[in-house]
Amino acid sequence: MDENALIEGLARSDPRAFRELVERYKKKVFYLALDMAGNPIDAEDISQEVFLKVYRSFATFKRGAKIGSWLYRVTYNASIDHLRRKGAAPEPVGDEVLEARGREAAGLPRGGAMDPAAAVESSQLQARITRALEKVSPQEKAVFLLRHYDDLMLKDIAATLGLSIGSVKSYLFRAVRKLQKELGGPAAISGVEASHD
Repeated sequence: MDENALIEGLARSDPRAFRELVERYKKKVFYLALDMAGNPIDAEDISQEVFLKVYRSFATFKRGAKIGSWLYRVTYNASIDHLRRKGAAPEPVGDEVLEARGREAAGLPRGGAMDPAAAVESSQLQARITRALEKVSPQEKAVFLLRHYDDLMLKDIAATLGLSIGSVKSYLFRAVRKLQKELGGPAAISGVEASHD
C-alpha cells in the first residue's frame, strides 16, 4: 500500500491501514523512544502510547505531510511527556512537519556485519555514548539524536523541534562538547561533528 492509500485508509479508520502503519513504522518509533527514554521497557510503553494516539487522533494529521514525519513528531512528544512524568523534560514541540530520514547513525552503527573485534569496540563505544547522553539536557539529547542517528540537516532539526537554526547549533555544540568531556576528548567520538548544515 503506498503512502496515499495508507493515509486514505487511516482517515477511514480502516483496520488494515492501521496494521500496515504499525508494521511499517514500529521499529523507527521504538528506536526513537528508546533513544529518548533510555530503556526498552519505557520505549515499549511509549511506542504503544504513540500508536494508540495515532489511532485515536488521526484527524489531526495534516494532508500533504509525510506520515513518517508526523509519526516522528508524535513519538518525540510522547517521549517528552513520559520523561516529564519521571522528572524534568522540555516542552513538546509544535506541529511543524518534515520528512523523517532513515535510522542510520553517522559513525555510530546500530548494527550490521563487521569483524568481531570491531563489533565489540563499536558496541562498547555505543554503550558509552548512551550513558554519556544521560548527562546532557533533553533538548541537547534530542538535537544530537536527530543529527547523528537520523542524519537530519540543521534546518530540518530546527523545523522538527520548532527552534531557530542558531538554537539548534547551540544545543548540538553543547551536546558534543559534553559528550567529548564524558568520553575523554574529541578523539573518543571521531566522526561526530558539532554542526552540519
